[in-house]
Amino acid sequence: MAKPFAVTDATFEDEVLDSSVPVLVDFWAEWCGPCKMIAPIVEEIANQYDGQVKVAKLDADENMNTMQAYGILGIPTLILFKDGEAVERITGYMPKDRLLSKLSPHFD
Repeated sequence: MAKPFAVTDATFEDEVLDSSVPVLVDFWAEWCGPCKMIAPIVEEIANQYDGQVKVAKLDADENMNTMQAYGILGIPTLILFKDGEAVERITGYMPKDRLLSKLSPHFD
């Protein structure tokens, strides 16, 4: 059973940009209500699509360099990276079916 893993400013390039598998990054913070609402959906995606996509979580408060590099102003923001490029970006809460309709076309 796959689980989301933590990434930081220091590990972002190795874990996300250099990944041979698409990586969905959940930019979140502990104090963020909508982040808590979407977290179980993100965990379900990690488990359901194990092997097709990796799921990472980046704490917005502790990793400002990556937040700034991708111009993230609101959380939760989910960005799907494929071959080192951001191919899909979703900001705010979204039900699982709508989320997957945007993300799953990019999964291998």
